[in-house]
Amino acid sequence: MTNSIDARVGEVLDEYHRRIEAERPRMRRAAEDGTFGQIIDELLLPVGPESGRLIHILAKSLKAPMILELGTSYGYSGIWLADAARATGGRVTTMELSPTKSEHARQMSKKAGLADFVDFRVGDAVQMIGELPFGIDFVLVDLWKNLYVPCLEAFYPKLNPGAIIVSDNMIEPAGERPAVMAYQKKIRAMPKMTSILVPVGSGLEISRFDEGAPSSDR
Repeated sequence: MTNSIDARVGEVLDEYHRRIEAERPRMRRAAEDGTFGQIIDELLLPVGPESGRLIHILAKSLKAPMILELGTSYGYSGIWLADAARATGGRVTTMELSPTKSEHARQMSKKAGLADFVDFRVGDAVQMIGELPFGIDFVLVDLWKNLYVPCLEAFYPKLNPGAIIVSDNMIEPAGERPAVMAYQKKIRAMPKMTSILVPVGSGLEISRFDEGAPSSDR
């Protein structure tokens, strides 16, 4: 673990990492026998350590950021984001459809000593984004891929200048490519948005909103 992570946070991340390794054989078997869809909600399926460190660095570069996480899942990426929020005076709002996953993530954040920096919300992400105030500084997009574009359309009007958007699974899994490519095309066409695909983890689209910048069509 990096020197910037304290002991409690490091222990929780290590717990997640042990779970990731323990689940790999089951994931491989399910992929081979076609039952992956039946167990997907039981699996951690996190952004992974490299992507976690990257979102931590990016979020920590902002001053007192309002951080939005779309797709709490079991709380792995939320630990990285909440630690960045604590270090910068920011706060995380994380959204999840499953109450069970959200509660697990809440308990893990408590174990890491980060619960005071996270607002857990359960329900429809697009609707809940609409209820948020303006002034979002950082977004992690990592939920059902068919929701990437609707969520983008919901949070885009609420971005602060300089806001950073990180979107996961832009390369893997291959079956999600049509949905994520539609998202990539959409975000790169948004006014005042610059964006690049980075081959870290499962592929991250990293975008930045800047009122003074030209639109990106790359």
